[in-house]
Amino acid sequence: MHILITAATEGEWMPSSMQLKQRHPSVDKRIKIQFCTTGVGILSTSVCLTQLILRQKPDLIIQMGIAGSFNKQIPLGKVLAVKEEILGDIGVEEGGEWKDIFDLKLEKSSNLPFKKGKLLNPWLIKFNLLKLPMVRSITVNQISTQKKRIAILQEKYKPILEGMEGAALHYTCQAMNIPFIQIRSVSNYIGERNKNNWKINEAIHQLNQTILVYIDALYKMN
Repeated sequence: MHILITAATEGEWMPSSMQLKQRHPSVDKRIKIQFCTTGVGILSTSVCLTQLILRQKPDLIIQMGIAGSFNKQIPLGKVLAVKEEILGDIGVEEGGEWKDIFDLKLEKSSNLPFKKGKLLNPWLIKFNLLKLPMVRSITVNQISTQKKRIAILQEKYKPILEGMEGAALHYTCQAMNIPFIQIRSVSNYIGERNKNNWKINEAIHQLNQTILVYIDALYKMN
């Protein structure tokens, strides 16, 4: 089984990469694990994933990363699996109303890989080996900070998480028929700009510990 573990930045996957050899020192030819940095945002991630899929032909892609949460009841550091992604800022704002590409009739909400305007993960049940809570996320090019914008997104899409690469993973892997899972830990709450209140290091630690346990589960499965 060939597994690609990707993240927007090297710092998000490096801890688990360093610990992996200690946990699995012997070479197991049944599983090949490769860590990759895709870059920040939809464009870089889409291109990188496409290149990796064409060259490596993986059996599973794991996208790991930190994210902001709209729900302040979720503790910082909590690790979640994303069941569906929504494009959160492709469209136009007119008269105080946000219209996405489906509202504008620029794309049919049922056109593959979309389903009712969402990018689902049809492989999630099979590969959510740790039974992580499954949530909805939106992908944006600009992190949401303004209260009005946040309220619009919450009312229209009801997301739990916000990130910058998830939709690229869901779109690309569905288009190329590659199983995937997106695992993210909460580093901050949406709209909170005082970074002293963020828990980036803690979120990365929890994320990597979860990824290591996930890899253990893959070894057992294979």
